[in-house]
Amino acid sequence: MDNHQKRNLTFFTMGLIFMLSGIEYAVILPTIWKYLQILEAPPYFLGLGLSAFSLTGLLTGPLFGFWSDRTKTTKSIILFSNVFEISGNFMYFIGYSKWLLLCSRLVAGVGAGAGSSIFGFLTRSTRPEERAGVFAAIMACRQAGLLVGPAFNLFLRLCDFKLGPFVVNKYTSPGIFMCLLWVLLQFVVLAMYWDVPHIISEEGAVMMEMKQEEGDEEEVPLISSDEEPVHTYSAVNSNQLETSTSSEMQQVCGASEISSPFKNFSASREFLREEVVVLLTAQFITLFNQTALETMVTPLTQRYFSFGELGNSLMYSLCGVEVILGFFFVRWLSTKVADRAVLAVGLVICSTACIWCLIFLCNPQGGYGWELTAFIIGVFLQLLGLPFVAVSQVSLFSKVTAEKTQGFSQGVRRSVGGLATILGPLWAGGLTNNLYIMLGMMLALLLMITVMTALSYDRLTEPRTVQCA
Repeated sequence: MDNHQKRNLTFFTMGLIFMLSGIEYAVILPTIWKYLQILEAPPYFLGLGLSAFSLTGLLTGPLFGFWSDRTKTTKSIILFSNVFEISGNFMYFIGYSKWLLLCSRLVAGVGAGAGSSIFGFLTRSTRPEERAGVFAAIMACRQAGLLVGPAFNLFLRLCDFKLGPFVVNKYTSPGIFMCLLWVLLQFVVLAMYWDVPHIISEEGAVMMEMKQEEGDEEEVPLISSDEEPVHTYSAVNSNQLETSTSSEMQQVCGASEISSPFKNFSASREFLREEVVVLLTAQFITLFNQTALETMVTPLTQRYFSFGELGNSLMYSLCGVEVILGFFFVRWLSTKVADRAVLAVGLVICSTACIWCLIFLCNPQGGYGWELTAFIIGVFLQLLGLPFVAVSQVSLFSKVTAEKTQGFSQGVRRSVGGLATILGPLWAGGLTNNLYIMLGMMLALLLMITVMTALSYDRLTEPRTVQCA
């Protein structure tokens, strides 16, 4: 099996990992509140349970990223992190008390931290021009998991039997179901995941050309005339020269591999640059607004449209389809235009969506039909902008930060996003009856990052010099 086939199978396995994370969210979220009520947990435990997963994920992301940067491998990290997913979901299945349930989400969240290593691997094993498309496909896999997850709940809710000393019902079954899926994934990773060689960076390619030009200059003839054939003299033949050039290039590009990737590394110098601050801010605001809207939508549909479980499930399914199509559209668009242009378009769409919601949803008027239409348009615009911003800022972040420390940098980025997913629901949860304040703050954040992007637009591009992979 050649490296190209190994690379494709590895990317496929990564897609499965992200799909499983989406399925896990989709099968646990609908029943966790009732599960906590059975365990006599107070209402605030719902927020704790949902935030616990993100909390440990944001703490462990940089650690897993640091590990992958030091070792230049990710397979062992994924196998290790999946053990926490397996353990956490089994603890969720046991569920003897509310504290064990809370701990189960904390443990499972550790496994989510490996995502930073995966994004670091993708950065080092893709060319800059194809990176946004690969990121879009991987992100779409998680959305696919969110879409198909509710389908699994159709049969999980029918479970009512005993497995040894454990009760399997519609509340505990998501835990054992996800536990089995993560165990199966371990075998898939063992069989279909390889730490394939990294793509040689442009700097290495330029260095290769310079070496070859120097070699050509050495082959200038010592004596030449118009009448006599030109003879060239060199210390080595062309094959030997190519071998020598390749060896020298590998030595130069491999220098960073031999020494620690964190030698002379400065977090302040890396993350406090203008373009990096803009992209981290975009990451935070995007996920803060997304999770705030997710928290707001269900109470809103119940209050204004009397949606039940069926109506909400249908709505989430249609939303999932839109987001997946959006990711694949951005995957195509990224081959035509620059990442910063995609980011700018996404921010404009998201701002437009927020303005629409402020005008038509905070104080709805005009009857049921118009209110429902206004709500659908607002949600559609919000979800339309999400793939534009999500893919472009991840791709740009991978290009403006050092390649040799991508795992750690992606861990920092995902930690910023994890903090947003914790604060977003907390912000929206207390303001579902005061939409002007909630949506007004979201719009203010969007306008702020839009202005920041406009002012830093010239810096939001890949540096001319690229470090060796």
